Amino acid sequence: MGDSEKIDIRVLTLFQLREIFEKKGLLSYRADQVYNWIWKKGIHSFDLMTNISKESRSLLKLNFQINRIKFDISQKSIDGTIKNTVRLNDDNLVEAVLIPTMKRKTACISSQVGCSLNCEFCATSKMKNIRNLKKDEIFDQVFLMNKQSLNYYNKPLTNIVFMGMGEPLMNYKNVVSAIDKITDPSYLGFSKNRITISTSGIPKFIKKLADDNIKVELAISLHSARDRVREKIMPFTKKISIETLKESLVYWQNKNKKILTLEYIVWNSINDLKEDVNALIEFCKGLLVKVNLIEYNPIGDPLYKNANNSVIELYKKELRKNKITITIRKSRGKDIDAACGQLANKSKKFLNLT
Repeated sequence: MGDSEKIDIRVLTLFQLREIFEKKGLLSYRADQVYNWIWKKGIHSFDLMTNISKESRSLLKLNFQINRIKFDISQKSIDGTIKNTVRLNDDNLVEAVLIPTMKRKTACISSQVGCSLNCEFCATSKMKNIRNLKKDEIFDQVFLMNKQSLNYYNKPLTNIVFMGMGEPLMNYKNVVSAIDKITDPSYLGFSKNRITISTSGIPKFIKKLADDNIKVELAISLHSARDRVREKIMPFTKKISIETLKESLVYWQNKNKKILTLEYIVWNSINDLKEDVNALIEFCKGLLVKVNLIEYNPIGDPLYKNANNSVIELYKKELRKNKITITIRKSRGKDIDAACGQLANKSKKFLNLT
């Protein structure tokens, strides 16, 4: 059987793999051992599965393959941030970023090659939308960056954010399946409280997260609470009103009892008016939220420029007056195009760290 005809073993559930072993006359618990090798130890060769019999390994090699990703290029920022160009099994590329601070080591991971949406201010949206990442490709980003964090900072990952390339909720099934593997105590054992899905706001999938009891943290890339403004900077929202988005967030929060994060960039001449501030305050009513004011990272579009400090101060003053928690996010990795909104598989001078 040629490699192209072989099944990627990681698309199978443990139950399915056990069934295959039983049909081949092999002990079903061997499937558990194989699963441990591929999901906990990250092994990509059946020959390295030393507690599996030669007969079982021969069966595996005959029928299956283990697709893998690899870090082609790793660039290190002056602030310690590491941007990894990730080569997938089919040679498509995405980017994944390791963001170190004193208290945290955060993996910013991608969920799509390109992006399903069309946010005007984001470099990824300018790329062709090629495909969704599979669950193992998402999982492997975390696995490899955990090793990278241990290697360069002597500490494991503490947080995972779906803030890389792509809209994670438009790849719902694979993202949730990857989270299941990442949080499974038998594999990486990551806490769901340390995982954040950042979405531009897809109401039906926000509700599905609640219905499916996926208790991760949720961040909304909002940037305006006025339909007219949001439709201009995020054209896909012409079909999703602010009212519809908020209704889905109320639904999610009623089931999850978690604080929502609203991600918000303030641009000059786009959302820098008092009515923009008032609309945001109104949007927050009835929700338990914190507003994360984010520095804009330029992608070469002259229409998008950070607002003046006086406007930022106005936002901060009015939000605090209305007892809305705010945080200020400073950009990391801007010098290597690794900051929020800049991921687009650009080729630059780099340090090969892998």
